[in-house]
Amino acid sequence: MPGTTHIVGAGLAGLAAAVTLARGSQAVVLHEASGQAGGRCRSFADAKLGCSIDNGNHLLLSGNASAMRYLRSIGAEDRLVGPDRACFPFIDLRTGQRWRLRPNPGVVPWWILDPRRRVPETRARDYLTAIRIALAGRSRTVTDCVGEGGVLFERFWQPLAVAALNGPAQTGAATLLWRVLRETFVPGESACRPRIAAAGLSETFVHPALDFLHRRGAEVRLGKRLRGIGGGDGRARRLHFGEATVALSDGDSLLLAVPPAAAAELLPGLTVPKESSAIVNVHFRLPIPPGLPAELPFMGLIGGTAQWLFVRGDVASVTVSAAAALAAEPAIAIARATWKDVVAALGLDGADLPVYRVVKEKRATFAQTP
Repeated sequence: MPGTTHIVGAGLAGLAAAVTLARGSQAVVLHEASGQAGGRCRSFADAKLGCSIDNGNHLLLSGNASAMRYLRSIGAEDRLVGPDRACFPFIDLRTGQRWRLRPNPGVVPWWILDPRRRVPETRARDYLTAIRIALAGRSRTVTDCVGEGGVLFERFWQPLAVAALNGPAQTGAATLLWRVLRETFVPGESACRPRIAAAGLSETFVHPALDFLHRRGAEVRLGKRLRGIGGGDGRARRLHFGEATVALSDGDSLLLAVPPAAAAELLPGLTVPKESSAIVNVHFRLPIPPGLPAELPFMGLIGGTAQWLFVRGDVASVTVSAAAALAAEPAIAIARATWKDVVAALGLDGADLPVYRVVKEKRATFAQTP
């Protein structure tokens, strides 16, 4: 008879595992070290801003099958918003030039033949470099495949690599970027429609999952940090949570859904990524809501400090990926630098720096290099 599956870590990986198992009527106990679930994808009430904000901005694409399947499972797919057709607005902050990237339906990418749909000042044949990414070996970086320099690199390949891999194209693994392209841009417009959380990350990804697990009888234990794993006969036998020990029966299973460093500490000898990449997000509370279209409340930024701008109500948020150097700066310096980007993108000339919150995730992702 199947026993209980103990899942350690209630970030999205742990929540998704728990939801999948609970759907199959598996007994589940979910353990989380902090006082809330969600990990690096959650919302919190910020006293300084006087509202709820996300710890980071997340842009999904409709072709992200795993994420969409998870949201359908917990009944939260309708909590995402985005355009009916794939459309990505951009602005070059240095020149003020604006454009929209608009892939077409179907697998034949004829959009690259239409100057109104592709990146300005690029040619259709420039995009054929994507073939080199599809055929790249495991040791190749993105720039090994597409080169470095030129308009398409600056306005397409570099922003795409930084957003998808949280690292520059010069060091990002081409094979990992191809997996993103294969799941989104290659199938056509229906797979690369941008989606963001309408109300917040916790309201979209976390709370519905916890409600689902509660209805299925799963147990969620917050504030329980796993300190060690006792073993014998080649398997885990005991979970040490400091003040308490949980014994595992022969039919029980253990799943670690924790960051790499935590996994290596719990299982000495485990091979894990040792390098990480930072992300910095800055949230600004504006006097009045900016006038971005409801279906496109985000914008790609070229030539500034930040790479993406998101708007929810009267809060404008920017994201800086591959941000190790920026994360070392004081919050006020980060806020001033990124506020210039917001002013230029939203046309807020002369606006003073408003109340802000800087959120640094110094180990946001593992370094996605060859």
